[in-house]
Amino acid sequence: MASTGDVKRIKLGTQGLEVSAQGLGCMGMSAFYGPPKPESDMIALIHHAAQSGITFLDTSDVYGPFTNEVLLGKALKGIREDVQLATKFGIGSVDGKRVIRGDPPYVRACCEASLKRLDVDCIDLYYQHRIDTRLPIEVTMGELKKLVEEGKIKYIGLSEACASTIRRAHAVHPITAVQMEWSLWTRDIEEDIVPTCRELGIGIVPFSPLGRGFFSSGANVVQNLADNDTRKILPRFQPENMEQNARIFERVNEMATRKGCTPSQLALAWVHHQGSDVCPIPGTTKIENLNQNIGALSVKLTPEEMAELESYASADAVKGDRYGALTATWKDSETPPLASWKGE
Repeated sequence: MASTGDVKRIKLGTQGLEVSAQGLGCMGMSAFYGPPKPESDMIALIHHAAQSGITFLDTSDVYGPFTNEVLLGKALKGIREDVQLATKFGIGSVDGKRVIRGDPPYVRACCEASLKRLDVDCIDLYYQHRIDTRLPIEVTMGELKKLVEEGKIKYIGLSEACASTIRRAHAVHPITAVQMEWSLWTRDIEEDIVPTCRELGIGIVPFSPLGRGFFSSGANVVQNLADNDTRKILPRFQPENMEQNARIFERVNEMATRKGCTPSQLALAWVHHQGSDVCPIPGTTKIENLNQNIGALSVKLTPEEMAELESYASADAVKGDRYGALTATWKDSETPPLASWKGE
């Protein structure tokens, strides 16, 4: 297994935010991937991450909802100055139905509530989690800019935003990071999103860089999922698709064996090799997995090995969409032009 070494620091975006080259996605500690994990264990994991050099922590108000931010608030006691804290707003609930909002009063209320739950004075990186397509992105960004000016947030990010939305948002106030799904089996952002971010000097934060656990254990990942694990309903994890997708994992596993690392380290190393402006945030609830993820930083890949890996998980080899048909993603995140906006 690749060794755990010192975690280097990188500049995320061009506004001054510096983070560990790998972050920690905290969602699975509290939501979506089965029941919440024991609080004391998760606080110990977060402290271990920070002590190991993984200081970029990622959460959202929708994780729980709210309980993941409360967890991080407790975990940050005594280490707040040592970490870079990212959270998100934009996904709410009305009468049990998910709604996406970016109107200024909602933006401000979400920020104030997150500050209280996290028990901090300022959020380092505040993302719009999903884009509200009912109003111009400039309207949402105007309020976020005010929150920066008031010292409540330091940097602004977007998640699941298309290239034109990123450009329009960036024109209002510099965007520091764009968070997108990016892994060996999810590469559609490479055509338009990645070049746009690089042109504008925006950092890229890949979520699910291990394919929601697929590149850790292949088809076996679905065998022990809890009833309320959202992966159970994702197209790629359905039996008719997983049968073929499992072959991708087998080939990645064979290459990992040759290189003396684990398949998850190999898949994560591939993401790290995308560039110095890329900071993946693999999530885990186990210290041994965290250590293994850190080990991915020391796995070196040649251009030939990168191409070989990519050939295993080519677009036509991957079966099933990453989300169901009705889920909002960057592909449907265009917002109305500001000139046409009449206000609420």
